[in-house]
Amino acid sequence: MAVQMDIQLADDLAESTEEPPPSSQMITWAQAAWQGDQDAEPVISLRIVSPAESQQLNFEYRGKNKPTNVLSFPMQMDDAFSPLEESEEEFAIPIALLGDLVICAEVVEQEAREQSKQREAHWAHMLVHGMLHLQGYDHEEETEARQMEQLEARLMQSLGFADPYQLESPHLDTSGTQSIKSKPGSNQSPTAESKS
Repeated sequence: MAVQMDIQLADDLAESTEEPPPSSQMITWAQAAWQGDQDAEPVISLRIVSPAESQQLNFEYRGKNKPTNVLSFPMQMDDAFSPLEESEEEFAIPIALLGDLVICAEVVEQEAREQSKQREAHWAHMLVHGMLHLQGYDHEEETEARQMEQLEARLMQSLGFADPYQLESPHLDTSGTQSIKSKPGSNQSPTAESKS
């Protein structure tokens, strides 16, 4: 089954910002990064934002007062969501509520130029990276980072793109993305994103 994606564009995106990739492409990239049950219907919300909104969220949830390329807010299930009764299971549609991704279009575009990456490839990488965060992958510890990067490289190559980590210049700061723990008053926990 396919990833279900609600895509929102912030009202304050600069007119100079290129149009994001088509929704069909973004869904394809997200589907490729889905590591769960192939019969499930993962549901995510993708918000494409300005640097101002990205900076606000990055500061609020990560304490970093600058815009970043991608933030992820994994869904946190709580007691309000109870398991199905056995009699209900046979009628249930498997849905995986993953959470929200926030991508700053201007930062992604700027990084692609600065790192001499194809625009489309960098957008795909940010979506793959964010999807992995929504599924619990992280890069806080060196071992986790290595495993996540290897998985990202395989996924990107399966989509026809080069390994995004082989293209990075050694002088670039690659600490840009983070995973956030949670929006106050929500069932979601934010996660920071990509290192590119």
